[in-house]
Amino acid sequence: MKALGRTEPVFLILTALIDEPRHGYGIVQEVRRITDGRVDLRIGTLYGALERLTGDGLIAKHRDEVEAGRLRRYYRLTDAGAAVLAAEANRMAADAAVALARLKKFMPPCRDVGPDTMGGTV
Repeated sequence: MKALGRTEPVFLILTALIDEPRHGYGIVQEVRRITDGRVDLRIGTLYGALERLTGDGLIAKHRDEVEAGRLRRYYRLTDAGAAVLAAEANRMAADAAVALARLKKFMPPCRDVGPDTMGGTV
């Protein structure tokens, strides 16, 4: 199984393709939505990643459409891509749990350091 390379843009691109095929700009919009505007993918980053992910078999070209005179290529998540994304999400969740547990020991009890994995505050 191929590793993601642990880059946030790649992780988010795969996440954006979970529920439906999307074209490049649709992926950018979905990443912006799922990160509450925190991440704004640059076009060069996006298309470089799409090429690598397609070459690695983690996503596939779904279809091409012409809309308003412009070609839009849609991409979809493959089964291999879903498996890699699940493994990476689990790895990240485990790493975050360790960090939050260690922060509980580091921080004085009266200070909040943010949400924990169960929705409370640490």
